[in-house]
Amino acid sequence: MLVDSPPEQRAETAPAPPSRKAVRALGLLLSVAVLVLVALASIAIGAKALSPDQVWHGLFHGRGTYGDVVVDERLSRTVLGLLAGAALGLSGAVLQALTRNPLADPGLLGINAGASAAVVTAITYLGVTSLTGYVWFAFLGAAAVGALVWFLGGSRGATPVRLALAGTAISAALYGYLQAVMIMDDAALGKMRFWTVGSLASATNSTILQVLPFLAAGMLLALGLARPLNAVAMGDDTARALGAHLGRTRALAMLAATVLCGAATAACGPIVFVGLMVPHVVRSFTGPDLRWILPYATVLSPVLLLGADVLGRVVARPSELQVGIVTALIGGPVFIFLVRRRRTAQL
Repeated sequence: MLVDSPPEQRAETAPAPPSRKAVRALGLLLSVAVLVLVALASIAIGAKALSPDQVWHGLFHGRGTYGDVVVDERLSRTVLGLLAGAALGLSGAVLQALTRNPLADPGLLGINAGASAAVVTAITYLGVTSLTGYVWFAFLGAAAVGALVWFLGGSRGATPVRLALAGTAISAALYGYLQAVMIMDDAALGKMRFWTVGSLASATNSTILQVLPFLAAGMLLALGLARPLNAVAMGDDTARALGAHLGRTRALAMLAATVLCGAATAACGPIVFVGLMVPHVVRSFTGPDLRWILPYATVLSPVLLLGADVLGRVVARPSELQVGIVTALIGGPVFIFLVRRRRTAQL
């Protein structure tokens, strides 16, 4: 005769469900695996598709064949996509926490506009024609606008609303300047047309090496701000009660976002919606904890950027569609959906 065990004993012997922390860690590992697959696809897929053998030979063996040359060129493009995607995703997540606005992105604070305006100025008035020159002017423009927004937003007394208003006003003024210069100067229009849509096609090892120190420093700073930004996201009074230094945290967050977005924009041109979409999607399954949002955004943003780049190469063969156009086509409907969903939740 079988005797059923008491409920207490059954509860003790039943396997414990996995903790939320373990589930998040497993999800992060799976995200890394997806990123590796997308990076390999970025090397293999293009105007001319390569077999896995050709990719392997080009990566780990001698050079000389056509496939090796293609792999070498696509490798620089893929590495830049990995770095720029991570930078844009991290900067978006930091700005969303800083402004307490889940629909914020690097364009909200005028960083993209500052980089673009600096490049137009360099081309039109200083005769800069090389990508090497673009990188430094774009970065300086982004940094200058970031500092100006911080100053107009109130410096140490800056609030999310003041920062957003200052960034919006500066963006409007700079985009007006951009249009005026390009309309009056046909040469500038021709040179800027390719850069302003955002592309990874011009990636070189030199460009990567120039922006790498800035991207590495910005990523380390942004990831280190996870705990302070968690406090800031709860509101000023709660953050002060928890011992957070609001002025210092906001200044460092602005610096990290400016360095990340400025360096990515300098290397690739202004690429929109990556910094908006990925942190917003990540937050839906990690919750509001930035200790998880920031690492997930670092991994999944390059997945979106490289995936969009591969898609642009496939749909327009033998030519290609720039990645900035693809992300805009994807991001526009997604942004409308997010706005409508947020509005419905508030009603």
